[in-house]
Amino acid sequence: MVKLEEVPDEEVLRQQERLNRAAAAGEAHDDDDDWEEDDSDAESDFSDESDVSERGLSIRDETVWERISALRDIIPPSTRRSIAQTFNTTTSYAFLGTKLAGNLVWVVTTSALLVGLPFALAVEDESRIIAQEKDFLSQQQGANQMLAPAGVPGQEAQPQVAPQQQQGLRPPGF
Repeated sequence: MVKLEEVPDEEVLRQQERLNRAAAAGEAHDDDDDWEEDDSDAESDFSDESDVSERGLSIRDETVWERISALRDIIPPSTRRSIAQTFNTTTSYAFLGTKLAGNLVWVVTTSALLVGLPFALAVEDESRIIAQEKDFLSQQQGANQMLAPAGVPGQEAQPQVAPQQQQGLRPPGF
């Protein structure tokens, strides 16, 4: 069985004793005097030199983490739970989005290297081969003109028209 015992407040007991003494002495009770006495007691509590610094009340040496963790008690548990759940959901979506974006970038760069690089090299080789063929044809035409028979001294030499030669496959942009 549990016994309940009332624990009286010391401040209330002191006030009752003062009232009893004042009533027994027959003095008129003045509430303002009690308030002034209470104020002087409060002032003495704050006047300890250990608690007062040059700028006012000294603050305990606390870390920022201790102060933030003390704020936890201000927010109700249901609100804290919903904030934590929202934060966890947001971070998981952000992580998933970052992972998918990274995979997409990897696929695009790998595809560009496997397909684009060989294609670019093939186009460059083809243009180099076409340039060599043009040089070879111009050298042949120069040699043919040197070996061509000279015309009669009174006549002008007729320019020989070379047959149109096929240009071959020309890559775009060249």
